[in-house]
Amino acid sequence: MNKDEPVIQASELHKHYRMGGQDLHVLRGIELSVSAGEWLAILGASGSGKSTLLHLLGGLDRPNRGTIDFHGQDVFSMNGRALDGYRNRHVGFVFQFYHLLPELSALENVMLGAMIGSSVWRWPGARRIVRRRAAELLDRLGLADRLRHRPNKLSGGERQRVAIARALINEPAMLMADEPTGNLDAEVGQQILNLLGGFHNHGQTIIMVTHDTRIAAAANRRVRLDAGRLTTVE
Repeated sequence: MNKDEPVIQASELHKHYRMGGQDLHVLRGIELSVSAGEWLAILGASGSGKSTLLHLLGGLDRPNRGTIDFHGQDVFSMNGRALDGYRNRHVGFVFQFYHLLPELSALENVMLGAMIGSSVWRWPGARRIVRRRAAELLDRLGLADRLRHRPNKLSGGERQRVAIARALINEPAMLMADEPTGNLDAEVGQQILNLLGGFHNHGQTIIMVTHDTRIAAAANRRVRLDAGRLTTVE
């Protein structure tokens, strides 16, 4: 694929909600194109709609108007199974609060992303391959000695590394990170950014939302969401 070819493109994207009898117009005609291999940071204050936009791009929510194209295909024209496949295979999500299952080990949490996307009859044959890839990802993230640890035995930074490995287990076209350092101190947050930078240097497309300009500086392009519209950040 051409590095400059859009992997995802949003056109005339609108999203609004009814709250307290009022219509809250969060996104107002968003136009956004992200190239393969790009690291884009979407800046904005709390409540500006950053997470809403990320959820739309990842197929977790639907717009009231507008389109999102993934390699030229309208995401929201997909049927239920195809949309599930888009979210599972082509998008990896990293959230501020990790969302790891407490009863599973680090390795099992990472494998879960692949297991969800596998059919019942295919999983037994795929399990060994997935387990090896999950262990390799955790090793790459510095957690080779934490494979069997459950989340309550891991630090915040370690939990976020597990979450990153889980997001990457299916080798997604896009890694979407929602305030990935927001629950971490500055030093550990920088470690997470460095790890994301390593994956980006190997071609991973990253779309990250943050309120912090220092965090956004790690990306190679930045836009700001304000009053429902995007503007370029120099």
